[in-house]
Amino acid sequence: MDTAVDTTATDFATLDEVREAALAVLPSDAHDFLEGGAGEEATLRRNRNAFERWAFVPRVMGGLPSPSTTTRFLGVDLALPVLTAPFGADGLFHPDGQVAVGRANAAAGTASIVPEAGTYSLEEIAAAAPGAAAFGQVNPLGTDEGFLAMVRRYERAGYRGLCVTCDVPIQGWRERNLRNGYLPDHRLFGGNYPSVEHALGQLGQLLEREAPVWSWAKLGELLGQSRLPWIAKGIMTPEDASAAVATGARALLVSNHGGRQLDGQRASLDVLPEIRDAVGPGIEIALDSGVRRGADVVRAIALGADVVVIGRLAAYGLAAGGEAGVARVLELLRAEITTVLTLLGRGGVRDLTPDALTRVEVGPVSRGHRAGGGA
Repeated sequence: MDTAVDTTATDFATLDEVREAALAVLPSDAHDFLEGGAGEEATLRRNRNAFERWAFVPRVMGGLPSPSTTTRFLGVDLALPVLTAPFGADGLFHPDGQVAVGRANAAAGTASIVPEAGTYSLEEIAAAAPGAAAFGQVNPLGTDEGFLAMVRRYERAGYRGLCVTCDVPIQGWRERNLRNGYLPDHRLFGGNYPSVEHALGQLGQLLEREAPVWSWAKLGELLGQSRLPWIAKGIMTPEDASAAVATGARALLVSNHGGRQLDGQRASLDVLPEIRDAVGPGIEIALDSGVRRGADVVRAIALGADVVVIGRLAAYGLAAGGEAGVARVLELLRAEITTVLTLLGRGGVRDLTPDALTRVEVGPVSRGHRAGGGA
């Protein structure tokens, strides 16, 4: 692994500049792999546009000190209400992949959700960023034994919780990748497996079109054998939220997979208030899909999330500048979150409530079409 820090990444003034730099260095097929969504990409666009439908309602002259960005999620203290997503094939964007992401999170005082289908093993990432490698992602695929073996490895490596991806029994219909025939080198997904063949055996279901789907009952039975609390990822309805909690989930990740799975569904932000109402205040909630700036983080938390999860933003930082690029993304997010909280007249992210926002109408064309959408 190259541990050198790219100091030029500190020169990025905005998150848009980070994205532009990332896309400039990626070949066209990798660009489409990162930017694309499923089907006609309607959900990808909705994810981004949903944030524009919520306007801020500021309070002035409150006499408050500088606002706090600190919070806590599933027992993990965070200096910033942002986790990085478990995006796989991370070595596609930078040779250090999720190792660099973990180190950047450690420096920023936040945490990673580490992917099962990543370039580096979960043990390597935990060793590189022991405080930040907090949550391990698992796919309910393959055999029961293979699933439990991955869970046990996260336990032994000192992870604090699991993130179970519930919305990917098979891969979505991603037409950009279908058109260009693109599939990243399987070695980029195989860091947790002894061979490419082993990885394909465990994860090959993703590429099949007639794969078996696990049930809540089966998932609950297997996760009942672990001591780690778990997050149900891919929750988009109050019914699934209630089912996940009944199965034993301690937290939910409201997510449509960045518009990369089922096209034509609602934006994650649009369903967030319904899910918060369904499970009440006792269940912690994260949100991904469409988050592109610090103001989006504030909106999501005001509508019921405890933290947000960034996928494409983290990948942009990684491609643009490795560890330093991801660190710059987190730094810019923190600065904008602090600015927005100050101008809103709120003392911190934990003080945000729905009355910080009001619903507004937006036109048919928005910046979401320019900047893309997703996790």
